[in-house]
Amino acid sequence: MMTTDRNRTHRPAKRRFGQHFLERAWAEKVVRSIAPAPDQTFFEIGPGRGAITTLLASAAREVLAFEIDRDLAAALRRDGPPSVHVVEGDFLTITSQRLRSELAGLDRAPTSIRVAGNLPYNVASPILFKLVELYHAGIPLVDATVMLQREVAIRLLASPGNKDYGVLTILIGRHASVGPVLQLPAGAFRPVPKVHSTLVRLRFHTAHPPVHDEQVFESVTQAIFTRRRKTLSNALLAYPLKADQSPLSLLLSAGLDPRRRPETLTLEELTRLADAVSISAGAGLQTGSGGTP
Repeated sequence: MMTTDRNRTHRPAKRRFGQHFLERAWAEKVVRSIAPAPDQTFFEIGPGRGAITTLLASAAREVLAFEIDRDLAAALRRDGPPSVHVVEGDFLTITSQRLRSELAGLDRAPTSIRVAGNLPYNVASPILFKLVELYHAGIPLVDATVMLQREVAIRLLASPGNKDYGVLTILIGRHASVGPVLQLPAGAFRPVPKVHSTLVRLRFHTAHPPVHDEQVFESVTQAIFTRRRKTLSNALLAYPLKADQSPLSLLLSAGLDPRRRPETLTLEELTRLADAVSISAGAGLQTGSGGTP
């Protein structure tokens, strides 16, 4: 976890949490890039020692800080500004109901929420999917400015045909636009990690393009990208098609050349393919999940 530094708290990093504390000067650059406003409420994931937290709190209305390390959570609860509300525990396990309860406890319930954080690198992708899940559960997330291992950021930002383009690019890209914000060297942290970091901003939106069946779309995408360099007619065999479903006929009905490779498909083309599979199998009618989510 890439956590943050704080002058008042000098507890050593805990190896089991993968902690590397952000230097104060870089914390200031990160917060300037986030550009918090006085009327905004933030979720911060992994506040650590609180350097970003305190800077956010001084510029925004309120900060809900989610910290898995009980020692750091206790220190932030004890020493942090009154506008910081510490939620101890694993962010991945939090429910939308719990978040609504936490938000109801604030002086004024926010109508929109921004997210900031240095995501633990080993669970960064699940946290991104968690944010998408919370957005579609009705938590009013506007954007998320988060620090990722540079390789993960490259995958998020990749284009069709690029070797880094894949399942993460596609499944997050249907729910959020992603853009780079700031590059951070390894020397921005203490102790110095073995990787570089990138600050990216996700702006959440209704899932687009719409699909007949979300589960089929995700399953088809994941299946064909296990054979990303095979032809589409071969790659589609990785998905459990019904006996009467022909890969060739499905691809032609989606307007796709069977000789292409999965890694070349745009989001719109993947949607057409998934819809062809859904409609052919009757999944759209059976689940009643057609239309825009």
